[in-house]
Amino acid sequence: MTTVNKKDPVFVVVQLSGGCDFMNTLVPYTNSIYYDNRTFLGIPQDHVLPLNDTLGWHPEMAPFKELYDKGMVSVVQGIGYPDSNRSHFRGMDIWHTCEPDEVSTVGWLGRTIQELDPQGENPLTGVSFGVGLPRAMSKAGVPVTSVSNLDEYGLMSGISARDQRDQALQIFKDMYGQAIGTGPVMEYLSRTGRDVLSGADMIKVAPQQYESTVEYADSPIAKSLRDVARVHTADLGTRIFYTQQGGYDTHANQLPTQPGLFRDLSRAVNDFFADLAEHDADDNVVMLIFTEFGRRIADNGSGTDHGSGGGAYIVGKPIAGGLYSEYPSLERERWAKGEDLEHTIDFRGIYGTILEQWLGLDASPIVNGSYEQINPFKSN
Repeated sequence: MTTVNKKDPVFVVVQLSGGCDFMNTLVPYTNSIYYDNRTFLGIPQDHVLPLNDTLGWHPEMAPFKELYDKGMVSVVQGIGYPDSNRSHFRGMDIWHTCEPDEVSTVGWLGRTIQELDPQGENPLTGVSFGVGLPRAMSKAGVPVTSVSNLDEYGLMSGISARDQRDQALQIFKDMYGQAIGTGPVMEYLSRTGRDVLSGADMIKVAPQQYESTVEYADSPIAKSLRDVARVHTADLGTRIFYTQQGGYDTHANQLPTQPGLFRDLSRAVNDFFADLAEHDADDNVVMLIFTEFGRRIADNGSGTDHGSGGGAYIVGKPIAGGLYSEYPSLERERWAKGEDLEHTIDFRGIYGTILEQWLGLDASPIVNGSYEQINPFKSN
């Protein structure tokens, strides 16, 4: 199904780096097995923000619950893939490339950007906010603009822009050179590196044109999403945005750490969509929030260790809202690897859902196969 819009559909990806704990995001607050295994980290029933009779949001997710209650959030329960890899590097790499069996230099969004802009005519078709270039957006010959600070971009000289590009590419080289060899990495960089900041001059206008009454919080994810809003409302032709929030690897100190992460994320996402609505620019934007894996069912007395099945969220005005797939069973015989939430839907099917139902593209060559999809969009 191809979605027809008056405006080109835009896709925003928010990566929660480190492995966000799905069980303490959407809490099974009436399930005794949850409390039996979360003796240290269990969220008390009277603190949970109920979604229905069995599930409720973490208390710091109130701004996100507000969006859910408006019908703007589709929750994908139990997202993952078979035999989930618990390594951060490899786990994220699999999500970025849709290649669970081999290391690839080609990202799923790199393929997507190429389909949206086959001739590479607009270096702003894909824009990443943050230091470094996400593997998801990489594909030889596909230009991507990487921005660490949009305000500094407006003041940049050519030399400082080059320095920022070189820093981003060096991070990419350091991350992937050892895994797949410097040859393929250098080939990719030589063909693509010149384009990483080629949209710098074009993107400088975004902060100059932008006005808003929305006051974003002073957090990194809020600043990044404000930058996304500024570029989107400048009508520069960007179709794919990427940003991330780190800090979710909560082996220890999860109790004091997680609330602040959720507070920053939920407020930033709420403010972002309020900002777009103020600019009448929210009807063609859909956001995917994902993480590389969930956490284990039992806490470790201070935090949670790497797990398997987790959760993802599709957000936006075009979204029908609600719960999709199944919340993983907490019955012990269903635990993956004897201690994890199982996955109940493949992440590649969720990518396929967005590619086909939102961006109007054939998903199979992008995600390397055909996978079960959901129907999270309002009917046309």
